[in-house]
Amino acid sequence: MEILKTFGVDPVLLGAQIINFLIIFYLLKRFLYKPVLGMLKKREDKIKEGLKQAEEARITLEKTLDQEKKILTKAQDEARKLIESAKIQAKDVGKEIEENTKRQAEKILLDARAQIEQDTKKMEQELSEKVSLLAENMLEKSLQGVFGEKEQKQIIGKALKNIKKAS
Repeated sequence: MEILKTFGVDPVLLGAQIINFLIIFYLLKRFLYKPVLGMLKKREDKIKEGLKQAEEARITLEKTLDQEKKILTKAQDEARKLIESAKIQAKDVGKEIEENTKRQAEKILLDARAQIEQDTKKMEQELSEKVSLLAENMLEKSLQGVFGEKEQKQIIGKALKNIKKAS
């Protein structure tokens, strides 16, 4: 104990300080350190969870971007194919329209020729009838003073038969 007195340490005071330290240590540990350490632990867990979720989100984003690129590439390919198909169909439709137009033009020409032929035959028939009528009238007038009425009718009848045979 002498050493303690030499250094100026009072054992009662030292004991009281040790007891005060232990009481304060117990109170701090019980009421301050545990809640603060619990809050820090919760905070650390939240940060770890947030980092984990951020990493998962980054991976999901990368996968989504890859899928988006694949989808865009596929859509571009399909669009290119559709455009090529549309061009081919347009050419086919153009050819078909051209062929239909040619067929219609040929049909119109054939119909027009047939109509012209019919009109020509009709006009020839009408002309033949008019020529026959004109010839009959001319024969009647030219034969009036030369032959009798009965002979005129016979001559005119023969002449008309000959004209009809010729036409």
